[in-house]
Amino acid sequence: MFGRSLVFAGMGLCLLAGTASAGTIVNLKNQAPEGVDIAFQLTDGRVLGQSFTETHWYILTPDNKGSYVNGTWSRAADLPSDYGPYAFSSAVLADGRVVVQGGEYTFGNFELTNRGEIYDPTKNTWTKLNPPPKWHYIGDSGAGVLADGRYFVLDKLNTRMAALDPSTMTWTALSTKGKNDFNSEEGPVLLPDGSLLVVDVKDAPHTERYFPANGIWQDAGQTPSSLKSPPCCDCVTYGKKQKCYHPPGETGPAILRPDGTVFATGACNGGEPCSGSDRGHTAVYHPDLNSWTAGPDFPSGDDAGDSFASLLPNGNVLVAGNSGTAYEFDGKKLNAQSACICGESLMILPSGEVLLGGDAVYQASGTYKAAWQPTISSAPSSVKRGSTYQISGTQFNGLSQANGFGDELMTYTNYPLVRITNNASGHVFYARTHDHSTMGVATGNATVSTNFDVPSGIETGASSLVVVANGIPSDPVSITVN
Repeated sequence: MFGRSLVFAGMGLCLLAGTASAGTIVNLKNQAPEGVDIAFQLTDGRVLGQSFTETHWYILTPDNKGSYVNGTWSRAADLPSDYGPYAFSSAVLADGRVVVQGGEYTFGNFELTNRGEIYDPTKNTWTKLNPPPKWHYIGDSGAGVLADGRYFVLDKLNTRMAALDPSTMTWTALSTKGKNDFNSEEGPVLLPDGSLLVVDVKDAPHTERYFPANGIWQDAGQTPSSLKSPPCCDCVTYGKKQKCYHPPGETGPAILRPDGTVFATGACNGGEPCSGSDRGHTAVYHPDLNSWTAGPDFPSGDDAGDSFASLLPNGNVLVAGNSGTAYEFDGKKLNAQSACICGESLMILPSGEVLLGGDAVYQASGTYKAAWQPTISSAPSSVKRGSTYQISGTQFNGLSQANGFGDELMTYTNYPLVRITNNASGHVFYARTHDHSTMGVATGNATVSTNFDVPSGIETGASSLVVVANGIPSDPVSITVN
């Protein structure tokens, strides 16, 4: 992101009525006190959100029926008072902690800071995260979690990459042989084989795949039309020495779909903001062929450059157009919805709804296919309050990272949640999951596992348990809570 182009408006100001066959928007009963720039799905079912003030953070807790629409917001711990990042690198780790690192802006000032913090939901505390050795600038670098659980970040200003081992909190430089161009404005997409796909920005329309096992970037073909906008300007100064950064342009989010293809969206080739007859293009990547086909264009005057997208349980991709219009890509067409997203951030919830900032949810029509569900093969028949158990099965991480932006503001949700419902009361409880056996996506028939902590305040008695991945639940299994 260069220039805070997104306009975060209150959803109540711009709602349009949805139709029965299309997505609809429902306002939250309780709005976030200071709005929400971006939200993260915690592994205990709650949601952590950064407020518009950028140092304040809030937590959304669903009600006892599991409803986020009727949930409540509470204040979480603040970041240090001198660190107010926006457009940063981020991730939810396999142990349940949340990484916030860098920031293209700090309190609204262009900075490319290398600062970072890690949030521990169990303690409600932030702890300093040191940058990789000799990394002086991070800003809005692309980042994520590899299938083996390591957090990685791409150096915005060159081709370097580094990985953090969450268990030891140590950084390791990664080999990046063969990278086409510097990493600026590139958002990596995790594929089922563990590789990362990026749509090049400086070197558009080229694309690349990174294979962590050998540390090599390989060509992934070209998009039929360029997905990037032209550079906004020639030179932006940063740092104490006022070095010159040459912004390469912007692209839109890219999302892995259940059919194994990646839907990538673009910015207006004529520049931002998009206007007149100009429009953003899209493209579809086919990993088995290592090639691209053209996707549908946005309507004239609209695009998704530096905007949000989420994978819906029905397999469609919800895309936030920069006009405020919501679109659903169904595999062939980009269907405009009669609902205004109005610049809000998007994140898929375990309910299958998409959280819009801190104000509303988007509810799509249709549902998932049975083949997309997680399955449970091994689970305890009885559990005790306050104890930890392991659960095993397939597809616990879902078929995709499920959320995307252009590069920064990563809110990926490819990790399992455990939801327990008391049979007598119907009350819903989430058991905090942690230490997943993999962070890979679309793991197929491979047996995977996670650990879950039974809440100390859960109701006892006969209950049902499901594993939820990206809003899609498994079939339930019966348990008894003692």
